[in-house]
Amino acid sequence: MLTEQISTELILFLILYGITGVVPAIAAVYLLLRRGNAFAPDVTPPVRLRRWAAAFFAVSALAHVWWLLFSLYSGDWNSVTCLLLAMLDCVLLFTTFAGMLLAMLQDRRRSVWPFLVAMIPFVLLMGVYMVYRSSLLIQIIAAYLLLLGLVFTLYMVFAISRYGRWLNDNYADLENKKVWLCQVVALVSMLLFVLYVLSTDMVLIWIIHIVGLVLVGLLLWRVETLPELVDTIAVEETCTPPAQETSQPSPLTSKPFNLPSNIEQQLQEHCLDTKLYLQHDLTLQQLALAIGTNRSYLSQYFSCKGITYNAYINDLRIQYFISRYQEVAAAGQPIVAQQLANESGYHSYSTFSLAFKQRMGQSVTAWMHDTAK
Repeated sequence: MLTEQISTELILFLILYGITGVVPAIAAVYLLLRRGNAFAPDVTPPVRLRRWAAAFFAVSALAHVWWLLFSLYSGDWNSVTCLLLAMLDCVLLFTTFAGMLLAMLQDRRRSVWPFLVAMIPFVLLMGVYMVYRSSLLIQIIAAYLLLLGLVFTLYMVFAISRYGRWLNDNYADLENKKVWLCQVVALVSMLLFVLYVLSTDMVLIWIIHIVGLVLVGLLLWRVETLPELVDTIAVEETCTPPAQETSQPSPLTSKPFNLPSNIEQQLQEHCLDTKLYLQHDLTLQQLALAIGTNRSYLSQYFSCKGITYNAYINDLRIQYFISRYQEVAAAGQPIVAQQLANESGYHSYSTFSLAFKQRMGQSVTAWMHDTAK
C-alpha cells in the first residue's frame, strides 16, 4: 500500500508542514476579520500593522499550499515553474515581512517601496537563470539574497535604535511599546529563511519550520499587544529653538502657547504642583497641552537639559514613591511596594522596578531593606 511506502519521517514532516501552513492562515483570518482584540482587550493596535501582519501570514499560508501542489503534481525542481514559485515566494514573503516590521516602528511612517525596488535585480537575475542555467548565476542570486538580508538587518538595527530614542523622548510608560526582542527574532528568522531557500539539509528545514511556528505566535502576540502610539512626529534633538508655530490652541486646553523661557515655570505649576506626572500613560503631547505649550518646544526643553521626557517623568515618580514609602513607614502601616508603584503612576511593577534601579542604582527590594535598617 501507498502508506507503507511512505517513511515515518516523511509523514511527520508532512504533519509539521501542514501545521505551519494552517496556523498562519488562521492568524491572517483572525487579524482581518476580528475587530476586537482577543489577546489584550484594552489595547488598540495600529491598523496598518494588523494589515501588514495579516498579509505576511496569508502569503506564508499560500506558499505552503502552492509548494504542496507543486510537489504533488510536478516535483520537477529544475523546471521553470519551480523557479517562478521560488521567485514569487521570495518577493511576496520578503515584502510583506518588511512591511510588517516597519509598521511596528511608529516614530514615523516608513515606506516599503525601497525594498520592492531592491527586489528588482533578484527578479531579473531569476529571469536570466530561467533561460541560461549557470551555477555561477545561481551563486550570484544566493549572494544577492544574503546581501539584501544583511542590508535590511543593518537598517532595522538603526531604525529600532531611533524608535527607542523616540519612545524615551515621548512616553513615560514604555510597557509593551518596545519591539526590539520581536524584531531580533524576526530578523534571525528571515536569515534562516534565506538559508532554507538555498539549503537541502532536512535537519535545517525541520528547524526552520519549527522556528516559523514560534515566529507566528510571537508576531501575533506583538501585533495585538502593541498599542497605537498617537504622537508620530519625530522631533530632532537640538537646542536651536524651532520656528514659531501658528497653530491654534487645542480644544483640550484654553491656555495659550508659551515661549520656551516659560516652560520651567509652567512645568512647576501644572505638572509638579498638580502631580500630573502620576497620570498613567502620560505622553509628551498631553503634558505639553496641559502646561500650555507645544510638543516641539517641550521636547527642545528636555533636550537642552540633557534628559529625555521618560527620564524626567520617571525621576518625579521615583521621588514620589520614596516620599510615600517614608510616609507609610512612619505611620507604621504595612508597605506594599506594588501598590505604592501604582500610586506613583506605574501600570506595571516590572517597569517601575527597572526605572527605580536606573534612578537609585539598586533594586527596590535592596533599597527598602537598606532603608529599614
